[in-house]
Amino acid sequence: MFFFFLGGVSAEVRKVLERNAARCLRCGGPADLVDYDKVLKAFFVPVWRWPAKGPGISCNDCGLLVPADFMEESKAPLKCWSCSTPLSPSFRYCPSCGSPIKG
Repeated sequence: MFFFFLGGVSAEVRKVLERNAARCLRCGGPADLVDYDKVLKAFFVPVWRWPAKGPGISCNDCGLLVPADFMEESKAPLKCWSCSTPLSPSFRYCPSCGSPIKG
């Protein structure tokens, strides 16, 4: 007998607490502070939901969802998506290559 299980645990946003509260670690776009649930899915159908331990940060552009604690721990500087030059949050264009900054 062979049993194949297609499913897993994912995170889904429940409620937005604060709009544009941070910048995304992946793309640098605007991100919201959210409450989210962890969801167990079997064959793409939600089976069980439970609340996460704390709030999270959800990117509006790329969809990245990470716990808010992770954002505080990383303190990663904003970098240009094109040339990886460190940037100030006030920059609209990269001073090195001229690429527009998302957000």
